[in-house]
Amino acid sequence: MPFIDANGVHLRYRLEGEPGAPAIVFSNSLGTNLWMWEPQISALREHFRILRYDTRGHGLSAVPPGPCTQEQLGGDILALMGALEIRQAHFCGLSMGGQVGIWLGANAPERFARLVLCDTAAHIGNPDIWNARIAAIRGGGMPAIVSGTIDRWFTEKFVARAPDVIASVRRMILDTSPQGYIACCEAIRDTDLTEQASHIDAPTLVISGAHDRAAPPVQGRLLASMIRGARYLEFDTAHLSNLEAAPQFTTAVREFLSGAAAPAG
Repeated sequence: MPFIDANGVHLRYRLEGEPGAPAIVFSNSLGTNLWMWEPQISALREHFRILRYDTRGHGLSAVPPGPCTQEQLGGDILALMGALEIRQAHFCGLSMGGQVGIWLGANAPERFARLVLCDTAAHIGNPDIWNARIAAIRGGGMPAIVSGTIDRWFTEKFVARAPDVIASVRRMILDTSPQGYIACCEAIRDTDLTEQASHIDAPTLVISGAHDRAAPPVQGRLLASMIRGARYLEFDTAHLSNLEAAPQFTTAVREFLSGAAAPAG
């Protein structure tokens, strides 16, 4: 897979689909990489040009020193789009990626035609939760949090019926840089996008999982209420709804984004 220097960081990315098709940018959750969107790719690349990437500190992207901010995470996407000459795109992000989408929708509205904000909220968790997780990783590395993360991300019934998916997700978590994970934890901990969400004008779909403990559906409904005209959809899943309800999730995203095509990416 190719790499590019964007916004001062070395990022791994993958660009697929026909150059003249409407573009979509996918942004991964904390502790994952661009693989997490694999179930969506085969169904969407016939109709869209798909850009996915590893968030800084994740996957094979570089791990810059120190904490990062939502502005930096959003700036990475804008710089990546600029380097690849994608003037405007749709956006789909989950959890941390969804928060980046809120920031982008408020601060770079001309670059995004439609937004899909998944399993996320304007403000996720509280400082004590994030500080405890950071302390656990500093003490024991990624193995210290992997089991608890799997428990939060998926329902018990999905864990039982999809062991291969769970094994792949577990490997993604373990392969994440502890320093990169901590830096993004600090960004999420220090983020409250409540005011910025109210400035989003793009057509927006908010997706929640009915059993999501990380970003409960009440927060998803609240986020949708902040954004004028936003649609809200809820699946019978926990946090990673794009994996646990992959067919339904992909269909919802395709139908929503097909409602108005973005200019060719």
